[in-house]
Amino acid sequence: MLPAREKAEIILREAEKCNPGPWGNHSRVVAHCAEKIAQGCDDLDAEKAYIVGLLHDIGRKFGTRHLGHVYDGYAYMTSLGYDEAARICLTHSFNNKSTKDYIGNFDTTEEETKVICDALESIELDEYDKLIQLCDSLAGAEGVLDIEERMNDVKRRYGAYPKEKWDSNLALKKHFEDKAGKDIYEIVEKGTFRP
Repeated sequence: MLPAREKAEIILREAEKCNPGPWGNHSRVVAHCAEKIAQGCDDLDAEKAYIVGLLHDIGRKFGTRHLGHVYDGYAYMTSLGYDEAARICLTHSFNNKSTKDYIGNFDTTEEETKVICDALESIELDEYDKLIQLCDSLAGAEGVLDIEERMNDVKRRYGAYPKEKWDSNLALKKHFEDKAGKDIYEIVEKGTFRP
């Protein structure tokens, strides 16, 4: 289940009041990219893509956490009955369904980490999981970024970027370009879209 688009936008705006920062506009850029790519793919619903993209980082509502934002978003969306959004909160950081590729601090409790790992183990990544992983790698707070520039920025900030995750993001870009039959940057209006 998902909230309607308008409700999702309200949830994000309310969350930003709890923890203001660039993550809100980053989420809007992810939603824009997801919607545009989904419009070019026969098997994806653009409205769903927009909503799950908008809510993928909603765990940031609860403060500045790294891996913790994954748990917080998953738990929050689950508590509201939005299982499809909860799933994306969980999967968006794990291209290879493993916490070993996570970039950032492991600031979760043992119990929270177990919830994340158990849930990841039970999920087979679908096209929406993959779409939001890609869009997360394209989105800055100011607009759409070159995927390699974005990954290099993350690498500079955190000191490393796992090769498997890097390669996986590039493979996702190619996958969705092949599906849509167009260059990703053209689809997502890189250079012109601003949140």
